[in-house]
Amino acid sequence: MSPTGDTSPFIDWQDGQPVSRRFGDVYFSRDSGLEETRHVFLEGNGLRERWAALPPRDRFTIGETGFGTGLNFAAAWALWEEAAPAEARLRYVSVERDPLAPADIARTLAMWPELAPYREALLTQWSEVPPGWHRFVFAGGRVVLTLLAGDVSATLPRLDGRCDAWFLDGFAPARNPEMWQPEVLAQVARLSAPGATCATYTVAGEIRRGLEAAGFAVEKTPGFGRKREMLRGVLRTPPRAAWRPPWFTRPARYTHERRAIVIGAGLAGASTAASLAARGWSVTLLDRHETIAAEASGNPQGALYARLSPHATALTELATTGLEYTAHSLPLLGLERGADFDSCGVLQLEYDHSERVRQSRLAAQGWPSGFLVRLDRSEASTQAGITVPSGGLFFPRTGWVRPPALCRALTTHSAVEVALGRAALSLRQVSSGWEVRTGARPIATAPVVVIAASGASAAFGEAAHLPLRSIRGQLTLIPESPASRSLRTVLCGEGYITPAVGGTHSLGATHKFRDTSTTATAAEHAENLAKLAALAPTLYAALGPEHLDPARLGGRAALRCSSPDYLPLIGPVVDRMRFATVYARLAHDATLEIDAPSPWFNGLYVNTAHGSRGLVTAPLSGELLAAYLDDEPPPLPGSVVEAVHPSRFLLRNLIRRRL
Repeated sequence: MSPTGDTSPFIDWQDGQPVSRRFGDVYFSRDSGLEETRHVFLEGNGLRERWAALPPRDRFTIGETGFGTGLNFAAAWALWEEAAPAEARLRYVSVERDPLAPADIARTLAMWPELAPYREALLTQWSEVPPGWHRFVFAGGRVVLTLLAGDVSATLPRLDGRCDAWFLDGFAPARNPEMWQPEVLAQVARLSAPGATCATYTVAGEIRRGLEAAGFAVEKTPGFGRKREMLRGVLRTPPRAAWRPPWFTRPARYTHERRAIVIGAGLAGASTAASLAARGWSVTLLDRHETIAAEASGNPQGALYARLSPHATALTELATTGLEYTAHSLPLLGLERGADFDSCGVLQLEYDHSERVRQSRLAAQGWPSGFLVRLDRSEASTQAGITVPSGGLFFPRTGWVRPPALCRALTTHSAVEVALGRAALSLRQVSSGWEVRTGARPIATAPVVVIAASGASAAFGEAAHLPLRSIRGQLTLIPESPASRSLRTVLCGEGYITPAVGGTHSLGATHKFRDTSTTATAAEHAENLAKLAALAPTLYAALGPEHLDPARLGGRAALRCSSPDYLPLIGPVVDRMRFATVYARLAHDATLEIDAPSPWFNGLYVNTAHGSRGLVTAPLSGELLAAYLDDEPPPLPGSVVEAVHPSRFLLRNLIRRRL
């Protein structure tokens, strides 16, 4: 598929060639962009030979300063398929200040028919890219692209990872000097594995000197086309590592048998299993219930949306990346559009003055219209298919999902064994890793365990320090009426309602902090109906009185798991008592740069507390855990990885002398 649409505001087309409007420079050689890429970046880094020599299940990471048209990515992927072992994995991390529209990507890559499979795969997921981090998974996990949409000087310092080769491909230094600053080249060195290589088309003296100052041994070699020379380098002197908080650094790279047990078959557990299986892990997915998604992930329909802040908070960054990841992943999972999900869009209405101010500030940040657009009341009513009382923000790529169907789709990989009706009650460390037990009886053993058991995660002694809490939520199911069938998008305000599926609208959801019952009540149906009456009075009236009796409506109640700061807990688990001992001095001086390694429980991880945002954050959480276990660049900035780290509450309590 080759999408059509408006061209990017960052690009001009001159004589059939893409030219950057911002920098007045071509994206690639006018002689042959593909041959230039092959000569400068693929051959310049010796990739064919290096990839042919990789061990069967190894992985290779490329870093790039300038994604541009995607030509380098497509060419590298094509060579990877030719030269690398079948089970090896390519990780590609690229920065791009001005991501191009799908139409421009399609038009550019169509110049080279041999790249058609890779162009089509990219365009299946690529859309108008908003600022932030984006994760794209291709070929069942064999190839993963992490795109950092933003300025290179702001994004690279937030990246964690080790790249084996670099494509230094910004526009010419004279036109785009910020891309080639010594500080940027120092970040390239920081993010390089020992012996990493780099290549670039430019031989400008300041670039050569900057690379050498960063630790690269650099040489000039024959260039491509009209350029007589180019630069290639090898990292000979790695930079001295700056101090990093050891309580947030990764455990040592996992190098043992690639088997894992995931406890909990809801969205978090299913996503973890899927991401690990895509990397060649054998996964046993345990759940005490007889069905997948039996608890909060079992709601028949959920809205894929998040209330973004106009401020750059960790939650907003996590939600933006998660929204995009879930949205472009759903069509690839074999789900049925219209039955299991629908990208019908989400309309967040301006239901009061405070919300109007928030939306105004958010919209003013210049998001691409393919991600977010502000509509007035008339436009919003047209988009929704019904009369709405106000304008709002429209998210065209989101919509609704059936969480149980998503969980089932995530667990269909042949490397995932689903073991239902298996109550995991405790863990015990053994010589082979971890033994999962029911009472005194072991039920599974593996080197790695991921606890994804929602609120029950803290029932395991090793994770008992996690501050989890349960929040009851009730969904109301309302039969459609002839008039309500015209609703075309998910409507959100203080509650939400979805377009009817199978003759039923889903309306939700309540939040009760001190009620652990899972029985639906008429009182909470009435609460949901009151929110609907305020959100969309016309739709409320269109449903008809016969469908608005709380005592006669169906629904579902479940307990969501949340944390005190409403962010999930994703990452490795520490020994609480040893943590308090190792870092005891922080209670007296929180600024100390202590080097002592964090006392991890080797091979033990947690993934829980996604609250009411599971559809947004859980699928991405599997990618974050896979990055931990396979030592890959994570799908989120370092500050966000720390914000969801399970040790954050221990650290806060220690500093406040509460541990």
